[in-house]
Amino acid sequence: MSSADADVFFWYNVGMMRKGQKMSGKKAGHGLPWRAAVLLLAGGVALAAPAAKEPDVIDKALERGLEFLLAAQKENGSYPGQYGETVAIASLAGMACLATGHVPGDVKFGKLIDRALDYVLANHDETGYFGKVGNGKMYAHSIATLFLTECSGMVSKERQAQIDEILPKAIKVILDAQNVKKHPNNDGGWRYTPDATDSDTSCSGWALMALRSARLNGAQVPKSAIDRAVKYMHKHHHPQKGCFGYQNPDQYAVTLSGAGILCLELCGKHEDPDSLSAAKFLMSVYRDKLPNEGYAYYGLYYASQGLFQIGGENWKEFSDWMYAAYLPRQRGSGAWPAHGGEGSEPYATAMTILAFAVPYRQLPVYQRDETVDE
Repeated sequence: MSSADADVFFWYNVGMMRKGQKMSGKKAGHGLPWRAAVLLLAGGVALAAPAAKEPDVIDKALERGLEFLLAAQKENGSYPGQYGETVAIASLAGMACLATGHVPGDVKFGKLIDRALDYVLANHDETGYFGKVGNGKMYAHSIATLFLTECSGMVSKERQAQIDEILPKAIKVILDAQNVKKHPNNDGGWRYTPDATDSDTSCSGWALMALRSARLNGAQVPKSAIDRAVKYMHKHHHPQKGCFGYQNPDQYAVTLSGAGILCLELCGKHEDPDSLSAAKFLMSVYRDKLPNEGYAYYGLYYASQGLFQIGGENWKEFSDWMYAAYLPRQRGSGAWPAHGGEGSEPYATAMTILAFAVPYRQLPVYQRDETVDE
């Protein structure tokens, strides 16, 4: 077995182990150290991860980041600072735990997930909309819906009953927002509010991921909703530059091209020409431009997720750079510092963990080999 094949074999099996545990609702085995997982899955033969990624260093950084998120979290599950009262930050912090193999009930970080869940479940209106608290709008609503779908099946009976009650309403909010009459260029997408008549790829990416996760988890999400969202993403691809943009095909392209790749790949459009050209665009700009973007952590998250889906040399080159560039930025507290328009250390930390942990393949929504119809 080649080192590349071994790497793929390891991450594939860790992802499948996570998927099986989630679907059964079992808690045992989550958070299993990755080396132990390798030995179990490979029949006692340790498979080496790429040396450039220094898994020991990355694992420790992720652990310190989660410790910061746990320490910074308020008792009610929210966070201090910018965006902290929205359900989005609590949800992102919870997903950062899930992405590294921790689950509700986990000895060390289960409390963080439980508090985040309780905060989300306590902050919606009668329609199931999460966006009013802290003025989080559709961003917060879609991220919270995604978090709930990823947790469903792993929580206590009491919390599961709450999720089962609110989740159908939350999904309906997203579907109804997509169905608002819009200009053809905006059709299929989402914007800041449920009644918006325009769309953007950033809000649309979160909404689409929430719907995809819900569909994978058995919710009645029409395939047509997924197809319309994919079509919307295609409309915002720049055929000459290869990038995806915000409301125009080249607007905020460095930050959002990864979002376009991720959405297409995870919705079954593997090796789509638009994804491949966006990957080529990202590979030409990430070193010089990505760290200087006003929403650099947002861009890092989407670039990491998207390029991991593309894989191969693109992912290897980008991930080696990402770890080398962002590991030294972690503070003594375990946090990653606020940057530009991202004035929240909990937000910056959660997004960096989600970017770093993508090879763990612990969040089912991001597992490439699952399509929306499985």
